Amino acid sequence: MVLFLSFALVAVILGIIGATAGGLGYPLIVGIVIFAADVAFASLRLSRRARRPLR
Repeated sequence: MVLFLSFALVAVILGIIGATAGGLGYPLIVGIVIFAADVAFASLRLSRRARRPLR
């Protein structure tokens, strides 16, 4: 969970820098990509945790 929150925080900071700085779209795009990868990683971890082993 700490990893998810830290990556989400980095993505938000990069998004803010990219949105406010004039002509810097690169940090905004990197922030969006990091956030999308973070959500995909978290959903994979939750889906693995939801499965119960067959006995």
